Amino acid sequence: MYRDPVQSLEAPSLPSSATAMRPLRVGMIGIGTVGAGTFRVLARNQALIAGRAGRGIKMVVVCARSLARAMSVVGKDVALTNDPMQVATHPDVDVLVEAAGGTGTARDWVLAAIRAGKHVVTANKALLAEHGNEIFAAARQHGVAVAYEGAVAVSIPIVKALREGLTANRIEWVAGIINGTTNFILSKMRDEGVGFAEALAQAQALGYAEADPTFDIEGIDAAHKITLLAANAFGMPVRFADAQVEGITALQGLDVACAEQLGYRIKLLGVARRRKDGEVDGVELRVQPALVPATHLLAHVNGSMNAVMVKGDASGVTMYYGAGAGSEQTASAVIADLVDVARLQGTQAAQRVPHLGFHADAVNDSLAVLPRAAVHTRHYLRVPVHQAQQIEAVGAWLAAQQVPVLRVELACEKTAPVGAGPQVLVLTDAVAQSTVDLAVHALAAHPAVAGPVAALRVEMLEG
Repeated sequence: MYRDPVQSLEAPSLPSSATAMRPLRVGMIGIGTVGAGTFRVLARNQALIAGRAGRGIKMVVVCARSLARAMSVVGKDVALTNDPMQVATHPDVDVLVEAAGGTGTARDWVLAAIRAGKHVVTANKALLAEHGNEIFAAARQHGVAVAYEGAVAVSIPIVKALREGLTANRIEWVAGIINGTTNFILSKMRDEGVGFAEALAQAQALGYAEADPTFDIEGIDAAHKITLLAANAFGMPVRFADAQVEGITALQGLDVACAEQLGYRIKLLGVARRRKDGEVDGVELRVQPALVPATHLLAHVNGSMNAVMVKGDASGVTMYYGAGAGSEQTASAVIADLVDVARLQGTQAAQRVPHLGFHADAVNDSLAVLPRAAVHTRHYLRVPVHQAQQIEAVGAWLAAQQVPVLRVELACEKTAPVGAGPQVLVLTDAVAQSTVDLAVHALAAHPAVAGPVAALRVEMLEG
């Protein structure tokens, strides 16, 4: 993919409005998947991009580990270096594109660029989830912009939607499928009936999953993204450390099949919900595999695709769908951010779209992330029992524990594998996680129960 011919960055002709100002000069650290895609799209669509930006956008210097490989991508007209700080502080660079990833040294490069008065564009969700508050504060101090549309669901302009398109709204919740690797795995488990390990191996063979897929399958990548979306939705600081994160490694194919029997599908969801009722005032910030009604739009987002839904008090529910990964898909978002930066010429910092959608004096530093015990959703329980007749005992016992039971039935023979034994399937009404945790713990000791109880949340995501 990196041997594709690269067009010259000198456009044959530009609209007169785009020639009135000096081109925006870009320095980029990293020329891997994201960096190469960004260069290709910028070169291919340069005149179109300049017409939208009102000025040209020119790559002037790139940092890469392998200068020979970098030259094969960018050609001889772009300066090359293997020193990231040289790019971050380069006197002829207006904006730094950080495309190398990581959180440690990337933080140093970004802060150095900000101190040097340069704008920053990045698709590095881990960097912003872990160091975003520091980076955004530094950017405000030095009067520069930090843009990061590519950090969340790359080709989907969800950050712009929250910061600009939905500014009139009090956002009630944001939820979505924001990791393509896990969505691919769950789609395979449902469609082909394979187990988690086999589905993961398929994802790795096709390049959807890394050799070390931990960040994806443990939900960390999705948590980085939902943290950024929550900050934009609710006017709160970035609070990744407080997010509740559960991946899909413990998910059993049996539960995928049982969910289908009940009319649901299991998806790894990132959820940020504002709760202000009674004495509760805070934000649920969580990632977990959850049951979604099979008729829900998110239930039909399959393969490696992403989708995000937002509920606003005025807009109602809106949905955003697209590719969640890919070289040029990410480049689309990175270059959109560069266009926004190019349009900043002559604007005061106070007139710009704030980094997190709210100006600094309106950010609610006291808005807390609610603890796991306080999360309030419906639940799915799968209870293995010794005999099918014990279904009534399970339902009655849960009701006695103040668990609001909506539905109880046995897993049918085609759902449960041979030798699994009878499985009681339970759907509850909305109830605090603390109540469910206590009930599941106690239920494990009930004489009718033949093994560990599986418990998952059910997300209705109603308008």
